[in-house]
Amino acid sequence: MYLLRGNCCPSGQTSFSLLFHFFFTFPFTSLFSINMLIALQKKHDNIAEYLLYMWQLEDLLRGCDCDPDKIAPLADRFRGIEGMDEVKIEAIRQWYFDLAQMLLTEGKRKSGHLQININTLMDMTDLHLMLLKSEKDAIYTAAFYNTLPFIVELRSKEGNDPVGEIETCFTALYGVLLLRLQKKEISKETEVAVQQISKFLGLLSEKYKQWKSGELKFDEEEEETL
Repeated sequence: MYLLRGNCCPSGQTSFSLLFHFFFTFPFTSLFSINMLIALQKKHDNIAEYLLYMWQLEDLLRGCDCDPDKIAPLADRFRGIEGMDEVKIEAIRQWYFDLAQMLLTEGKRKSGHLQININTLMDMTDLHLMLLKSEKDAIYTAAFYNTLPFIVELRSKEGNDPVGEIETCFTALYGVLLLRLQKKEISKETEVAVQQISKFLGLLSEKYKQWKSGELKFDEEEEETL
């Protein structure tokens, strides 16, 4: 079976599937006609959508050389959109500037993810491990084991420094996105893998929202509240 190499990335379920379709339908730059308020809403509603959005924003800023003069016009695209005014446009521009500065400060001008995005990924990984350990959710466990063969194959292509299971899933989705945008052919086997991975991450996102809201608790956390 042919799957994407794990290092191809330079960097509910229904909702995630719609986002995945959106990624593959519209031009790369149009993905950023979403302001920082929507990014924050994504973080609350679907953490997987948020993280993919932030990975793409990292690459957009790198494409501008993290140069404020090149980044500044990106915010101008919001001008004329209903509900947007100069104050909001300037706030978006400043947010881009701040993220670009973070890339430079963290030494990630050419590659790597911002620490804030690494922390999000670590949170998702921690939750994933707790869900498997607790055996509370048979549906989640089944979804993971249905996805595991694809993860194993992807990780086998990562060389001597493989990343974790959840990061492998995100890398695969983002890699396919880039191939689509470059109008490169995607094998049927890869399409099947990506569909399964997207469903799995959609489920993990749902659990993440429940966890952060306090709706989902694990034995250790329940003991701490007593």
